[in-house]
Amino acid sequence: MVSSTATPAVTYSQLLSGLNEVDIQRVSDVVSFIEPIYTGRSVVTGQDAFEFSLGAATTLASLQTDADTRIAGLLFELPFLEPALAEKIESLFGKEIADFVGDVRQMMRLHELTFGQQEVARGKNAAQQAAAQLETLRKMLLAMASDMRVVLVRLASRVNTLRYFAEQHIENDRTFRYARETLDLYTPLANRLGVWQLKWEMEDLSFRFLEPVAYKRIARMLEEKRVEREGFVASAIVRLQSELAAAGIKAEVFGRPKHIYSIWNKMRGKAIDFSALHDVRAFRVIVADVKTCYAVLGIVHDKWTPIPQEFDDYIARPKPNGYQSLHTIVMADDDRPLEIQIRTQEMHYFAEYGVAAHWRYKESGGSNFSAQKYDEKIAWLRQLLAWKSDVADAVVEHDDAMRRDWVDKLKSATLDDRIYVLTPQARVIELPSGATPIDFAYHLHSDVGHRCRGARVDGAMVPLNTVLKNGQTVEIITARGASVALGAAGPSRDWLSPGYAASARTRAKVRAWFNAIDQEETLSTGRGLIEKTLQREGKTAVNLEELSHKLGFLKPDDLYLSVGKDQFSLRHVEHALHADDPARLVQKNPHKSAQSELGVVPKRESASSVVKGAKTGVLVVGTDGLMTQLAKCCKPAPPDLIVGFITRGKGISIHRANCKNFAEMEMQTPERVIQTSWGSPASETVYPVDIFVLASDRQGLLRDISEVFLREKINVVGVSTQSAKGQARMAFTAEIASTAQLLKALSVIRDVEGVMEVRRN
Repeated sequence: MVSSTATPAVTYSQLLSGLNEVDIQRVSDVVSFIEPIYTGRSVVTGQDAFEFSLGAATTLASLQTDADTRIAGLLFELPFLEPALAEKIESLFGKEIADFVGDVRQMMRLHELTFGQQEVARGKNAAQQAAAQLETLRKMLLAMASDMRVVLVRLASRVNTLRYFAEQHIENDRTFRYARETLDLYTPLANRLGVWQLKWEMEDLSFRFLEPVAYKRIARMLEEKRVEREGFVASAIVRLQSELAAAGIKAEVFGRPKHIYSIWNKMRGKAIDFSALHDVRAFRVIVADVKTCYAVLGIVHDKWTPIPQEFDDYIARPKPNGYQSLHTIVMADDDRPLEIQIRTQEMHYFAEYGVAAHWRYKESGGSNFSAQKYDEKIAWLRQLLAWKSDVADAVVEHDDAMRRDWVDKLKSATLDDRIYVLTPQARVIELPSGATPIDFAYHLHSDVGHRCRGARVDGAMVPLNTVLKNGQTVEIITARGASVALGAAGPSRDWLSPGYAASARTRAKVRAWFNAIDQEETLSTGRGLIEKTLQREGKTAVNLEELSHKLGFLKPDDLYLSVGKDQFSLRHVEHALHADDPARLVQKNPHKSAQSELGVVPKRESASSVVKGAKTGVLVVGTDGLMTQLAKCCKPAPPDLIVGFITRGKGISIHRANCKNFAEMEMQTPERVIQTSWGSPASETVYPVDIFVLASDRQGLLRDISEVFLREKINVVGVSTQSAKGQARMAFTAEIASTAQLLKALSVIRDVEGVMEVRRN
């Protein structure tokens, strides 16, 4: 059993409270083991090591935790003081305790890395960057704890440290930094997990060091000690419970006075004076149903004088996040305000554990539903921690079973599927589970990822496909140079193989690199082929921009890519280079027409196209001299049945009678439809039509079809071809004198080898 000579017996009583005989003996044995090791030694803050560990474990006992958690609170300083003994923890106390202490030690290591060393955010978004980094660090603290009891040990340790600073009146730079870190990291965690006792105490102690003047001023304004305030609230609860019992109402009544930090925060947030605060003292009433809520409200208002303007009915008008409750402020017997909240058990559960639980509302100023999944996991953890009271109240014969069930659930609880690692400057980086150093490098910057050549994890060189773990410090070794140019040393194609990158974002960046490399190679190949062609044809001085436009490309690079991919024949380039010298083309192949050889139909100079301003030959019934134009959507040609549509500012648009676009316009504005017919067009007038050909792809196909147009004396003004899976899809824009000429050409094209379908569009 524990000796009571070194420490007051009341401390041991608190440390062992709620445990069965077996666990009491286990905890006592640990105390006896550490006392001679810790005595006379100090922890990093200067506090006696034995007093520190005993204080942390006692704080954990006040939260009704299990024996293992209290033992971890006693042992986790051991690795700092006696590294050799730390390795024997497993043999002395079991593997479960050794793993537990190891997890706490890992979280303590995070504090060592980040304490006062985090990168300072700069620039116009510095505040947002700092806030985001703190939120990531909070998530990391929870994610690192595979057993959520580790977080409780860390919180208890921090509370104990702040108590020591306050008791010893230690105020220095270290104290300030501890207080700042507590408010930024640990009180939000305690708030999210519902560990209110530690949250309130950490906030007040931190506030005492960070804002000593404001702390003392508010303390004086309260005009009473905390114990006195708690005593008043307790007496008010007893009085109300008596009234409710007399009315036959079953209710749970509990409360607490506002702590100093909360008062200051509210005064600052609402810009109000202390005298305007009405909720310094408050408690809650939990009842069975909504009807009883209003019944309790009537009893409260009958017992104390209500302040009318301070009543809020959030049951009838819930808050945007779904929160429901009755809030009223009354004047108590001592003429001071008292806030009372009344709600059902379901409303209370929703407020404390629901997705809309107000921890996020309090911290960020509103509900963030994009983080709903994370909130649900936080709610689950809070439920697990709240069950400790049920475990402590269990009957003797079921105590062990219930406690073990709770511990198992708490150990298996996981927060999210992300991991959190550190840069050498202690900045926290959030990555997907299974991430590797490659993911880490690309998260920092694409250029860092491209130049990544190796990685150190916690100072040791590791392969780039090493799976990272929470809390590790990662350093990327990069190739020399400010950046990596295409074609120089870059990422490896192996990085696209399974196991190298867990992030889709990382794989996309690696693929983009190699796609750019492939395109650059294709561009270079095409450029080389074009340059050789120009040299062979003696046209090295040609304007490449004009040549590209002449061949239907926006810029030379598009031409190079098409040639490099073997999607565009160099014969078309040769033809374009000698378009003004037909004799040269004939000499190159005296046995065959040059135009036929190249698959290009020469334009008939004697013909006038309606596209170039020739008369359409269309007569408009009942009018004369109106401007007409052939619609581009259906491209009518004689003797198609046609109809006119009066446009705004562009005369009459002539459509084929079966045109789908015309049908829609006629339905919307039938009054603008006008009858038209073909008249006698000017001599040699031609009309553009679209022709579609589907054929089995083969060499010479385009040439054979072009020869048909040449024989039928049809001028082709536009060609577009696509080839995929052995099939060629061709679109021609041809100028015809009549549909009879077109039909004859279509019939001949059908007989071309490989053609499966040909039609006018």
